[in-house]
Amino acid sequence: MCASCGCSGHDTHPHHSHLSASRVVQVEQDILQENNLLAQRNRGFFEGRNILALNLMSSPGSGKTTLLERTLTDMAGLFDFSVIEGDLQTTHDAERIHATGTRVTQINTGRGCHLDAHMVHHALEGLKPNANSVLFIENVGNLVCPALFDLGEQARVVVMSTTEGADKPIKYPDMFRTAQLCLINKADLLPYVPFDLASARSYLHQVNPDLPIIIVSALTGDGMERWYQWLREQFAVVEAEELNSDQN
Repeated sequence: MCASCGCSGHDTHPHHSHLSASRVVQVEQDILQENNLLAQRNRGFFEGRNILALNLMSSPGSGKTTLLERTLTDMAGLFDFSVIEGDLQTTHDAERIHATGTRVTQINTGRGCHLDAHMVHHALEGLKPNANSVLFIENVGNLVCPALFDLGEQARVVVMSTTEGADKPIKYPDMFRTAQLCLINKADLLPYVPFDLASARSYLHQVNPDLPIIIVSALTGDGMERWYQWLREQFAVVEAEELNSDQN
């Protein structure tokens, strides 16, 4: 995992080149076990405050920040939103989100290629999302390591785009296997790019047969209402779980 994809510079991922293969596996297992414990802590925080936390993941350039901007603008006033932005460097995306009037905090991972539960926990301490709200966690653009790290989110949303290969799901199966929704963005470019939508659907369902797929264009707004309806449905589930907990 991270030892071979550039994360070795991250403090929580020591360089493994001098270790045996069995030791590398043990170190990676320890990292994931510690992360999962912290993820459970984050999950308890979200559940206790009736926060719908969504982990947005994709390769670089899929348009997920643009999609997020449009979502926050179109649904302003319907939900109380906050955002955690993950990037290797710069605050550019956080500045774009802030311009929508949404509370946002930036995590810069340096050479690290994903967010982990500890980073999110630390970000929450400063962001302090309100109860009964929606939190978007925009992960670092990468289809490998982010799939391995539970952040405590209620759902994972993976964003593909029509400017990518339709076979991404079978090249990076863990990412799509662990997702609860796939958005195929940049639908406005379908007439101009060699993206085979039928093949993309087929590959997605090979990896995750029950994965819902929504075709959208964050630029034009086409298909976005279906995405918004999915968000409303997910938040209704969180509210129902809180009601059941109160009754019990």
